[in-house]
Amino acid sequence: MSAFEIALIALTLITGMSIVWYSMLLGISPMPSTKKARTAMLKLSTLPDLANGSGPIFELGSGWGSLLIPLAKQHPQRQIIAYELSIIPWLTATVLKKILGLNNITLHRKNFLQADLTQASVIMCYLYPGAMAEIEIKLKKDIGKLEYLISNNFSLPSYKPAQVVFLTDLYKSPVYLYQFKSP
Repeated sequence: MSAFEIALIALTLITGMSIVWYSMLLGISPMPSTKKARTAMLKLSTLPDLANGSGPIFELGSGWGSLLIPLAKQHPQRQIIAYELSIIPWLTATVLKKILGLNNITLHRKNFLQADLTQASVIMCYLYPGAMAEIEIKLKKDIGKLEYLISNNFSLPSYKPAQVVFLTDLYKSPVYLYQFKSP
């Protein structure tokens, strides 16, 4: 076996172990949104009241950057603040950001539940029910400048969405749009 093959096997093992470790730590694996969900979320972000905003858009649990990158391209005039704790997806998104020259993205390798979200104008996320409940608690304490939250597949437990888009997938997966303040 060549040194290259050994290095490749080692890198693969380290990557796999890292993803498993962070999946166990966080209670969920880094799962990218489907193309249909991304398309729906990006379309919602172009609604006039959202698109005309100037505050930062936060993506919570940005994973591999599959929503983050098109979001930054779609809104080049806005700052996109992303949070991802799992190191390999965060590193992948960071490399893509640099390769594509997307200077409107700020990536944090940090737990978004411990971050200050009060400056967010729009929050985009694809989390899991437990995290949505924790986000709701955080928002009830201080909603800050938040005007909209767009969530793939999982709702905020006690908020009523302003709009629900049902995807044309097998499960008719929902994408939720919440409005918190009048624009």
